[in-house]
Amino acid sequence: MNRPGPRRHRPFRLVLAALAAVPLAGCTSGGAGDAGPADRRPELARFYGQELTWKTCGELRCARLTVPRDYAHPENGGTFVLPVVKAVAGDPERRIGSLVYNPGGPGASGVSDMKSDGSDAFGAGVRARFDIVSFDPRGVGGSDPAVQCARTDEAESDLPEPVAPRSGAERARALAGADEQAAACTEAGRGILPHVGTEDAARDLDVLRAALGDRKLTYLGWSYGTSLGTSYAEQFPERVRALALDGAVDPALDWRQRALSQGEGFRRAVDDYAEHCADIVGDSCPGSTPKEIAELIDGLYEEAAREPLPVTDEDAYDVDARTLLDVVTAAMYSPEDDWEGLSEALSDAGDGDATKLAELADSEEPATGSHRPRGAENENEDEAIIAVSCLDVPHPHTAGPYWSALDAADKASGVYGTSSVVDELTCKSWPKGTARPHRVDAEGVPPVLVVGTTGDPATPYEEARSLAGQFPGGMLLTYEGLGHTAYGRGNACVDDAVDDYLIALEPVRRGTTC
Repeated sequence: MNRPGPRRHRPFRLVLAALAAVPLAGCTSGGAGDAGPADRRPELARFYGQELTWKTCGELRCARLTVPRDYAHPENGGTFVLPVVKAVAGDPERRIGSLVYNPGGPGASGVSDMKSDGSDAFGAGVRARFDIVSFDPRGVGGSDPAVQCARTDEAESDLPEPVAPRSGAERARALAGADEQAAACTEAGRGILPHVGTEDAARDLDVLRAALGDRKLTYLGWSYGTSLGTSYAEQFPERVRALALDGAVDPALDWRQRALSQGEGFRRAVDDYAEHCADIVGDSCPGSTPKEIAELIDGLYEEAAREPLPVTDEDAYDVDARTLLDVVTAAMYSPEDDWEGLSEALSDAGDGDATKLAELADSEEPATGSHRPRGAENENEDEAIIAVSCLDVPHPHTAGPYWSALDAADKASGVYGTSSVVDELTCKSWPKGTARPHRVDAEGVPPVLVVGTTGDPATPYEEARSLAGQFPGGMLLTYEGLGHTAYGRGNACVDDAVDDYLIALEPVRRGTTC
């Protein structure tokens, strides 16, 4: 399951403006872009015919987009109203159109990301030629309605949360917690949970494209945003102008393969941390050799599995094995930003004081097993992650397959794999969606650019290579580096290639590596 972090599953046509449109909340009718011939259903006319009403919000402009709650029955009156935000093109006379992006997730708020300077990730040339646009997907952040889970009575336990439940008692406790979480969410979100999957979010993206006045979509998706872009390409291949997908999720993988892939990605990332720590943070490393660093981390996991690591602040987080895992994996997303703080915290913990680890756990939302979104959090991010992930990928109804996957994950990648499998347990009791693992079917789509980072912890490079091969004419841009995703992190080779593709549709040569 995807979990949140900086940039952490998966995840439909236009009517002519002359058709009558019903006024919608935050919108006026008429004047939207021509979306092409495939959406001539009269009941969708009022959605595709809407024109966004923009208001100033700081240095940005904000609007609200109304979309049908159920695309199979748009006439039933149910809707989502989605916040939209844009930064206006810096060179209006040379403006190409809108560039819509998704920062990751699932569950990340595009609006919050933009308000946290998310558009700065794009090159100056892109910001000059495009309005940079993002939005909160259905059920997420400022979406109305949004996914919510009923509050549960959290029973205090002296037992640390197991990251690899092996005994019958540990597994029973893990199942009970997952079932309780699923029940709390299905109770509170009964009316909307079947409608928050990526397939419907991609349909919303097409309504947004039309409301922005663009005949074709220019899009960049990071991490989970690659799933959203892939779904769009499959449903509307003829409406794609340019599609850049960075930190790819492979739609052909089932839930077990995804968990094992992500666990292996994090294990390799922590190995890379031990190997390259000195290159990034110098003398701050928690050991003088990669072996010392790896042994320290393994020892802390063993200690935290028995009892929480000691801290000097009685009000601090309990640093049990799960908290330690969350802090370590969260730092793998941005080595240049996070490895130094992690290294200092691990050094102190090795000396018997885990207070800095507790402070790191308190300072950011943990991101274990995630496609970590960039930018600010939104209030329902955790709930939305579960809702979208469980709906997008079928999961077993019984516990046996999870324990089988747990054993395989343990052998392959230790706690990084077992935690990824444990995160999937909530989906056992979740309402089922209709999506299935499959290879991309997007005949007619123009060349799609997929960017893969060889040391990506959350979306392993193998998935980028696979996704690029599934698109007709798909192009793979390889970044030989560490951390999650590549574009916008300061590598000129990557940034220039993506910018040239987005602006001029410049193809990336086969085998290009940065």
